[in-house]
Amino acid sequence: MRLNPSSTTRTGLGLGAGVVFLSWAAILIRLTSAPAVTVAAWRMTLSVAVLIPFIGLKWRSLSTRGLRMALVAGGFLALHFVFWIESLRHTTVASSVALVTTNPIFVGLLSAALLGERPSRALWQGIGLSVAGGFLIGWGDFALGGEALLGDALALLGAVAASAYLLLGRRARSVDLLPYIGVAYGTAAVLLLVGATMGGVLLPARGDWVWIALMAVGPQLLGHTSVNWALRRFPASAVAVGILGEPVGANMVFGEVPGVVQGVGIILVLLGIVRALRGAKL
Repeated sequence: MRLNPSSTTRTGLGLGAGVVFLSWAAILIRLTSAPAVTVAAWRMTLSVAVLIPFIGLKWRSLSTRGLRMALVAGGFLALHFVFWIESLRHTTVASSVALVTTNPIFVGLLSAALLGERPSRALWQGIGLSVAGGFLIGWGDFALGGEALLGDALALLGAVAASAYLLLGRRARSVDLLPYIGVAYGTAAVLLLVGATMGGVLLPARGDWVWIALMAVGPQLLGHTSVNWALRRFPASAVAVGILGEPVGANMVFGEVPGVVQGVGIILVLLGIVRALRGAKL
């Protein structure tokens, strides 16, 4: 059955607000100098520290199935951050963000098999429009060469990991939100801290802390949590399309004046989001 129009609008606005916060992630990451895994580790650790007073022992209310999904989702979230943040060290922000947000393709293809949710024609149309728009936004910055190609490949791996994270979040839609994200974020934090320790750089530079703290509060707590909240109301494919607003926001944050191609891309992304969310079904 279709979502109630007022519920659709409310959830869409909540997701849109989350995407605005997500859009700040790329610029904040570029302002740091620490290795990708170190930045991601402390972003997650600080966000968990803020959540603990609100969650307390509520995580015990999770069923065995819910706990298992949260743990696995945290693992994929950790992988997503490592791949994506490292990609920003090797390629442009526009290229990285455009590639990492190709996850609607993977989510759309796997939703029917893993969730029993077959995307509607309108949703596929939204996915097509938005993904095409995302590539147009980054088109002028796609560079050929070993360094840029490595960054592009890492961004695509980040998209695959993000897709798994979204699919698990949708599958866990009957699980209470706060305990779920608490375990997922906590799992990601632990894995990333281990990775940072093994990489030899556990602590970031003193000047990185303010940017990492802003990442924890904005893109993580407000952005990612809004995404997980929306996954309880929208199909994973629709949420994945909504997140494609991130390249638009990232370009605005950087104060870049879009060219004609990028402008067309922005329009396609926005049209695709509207089309996908209007075609969303429970």
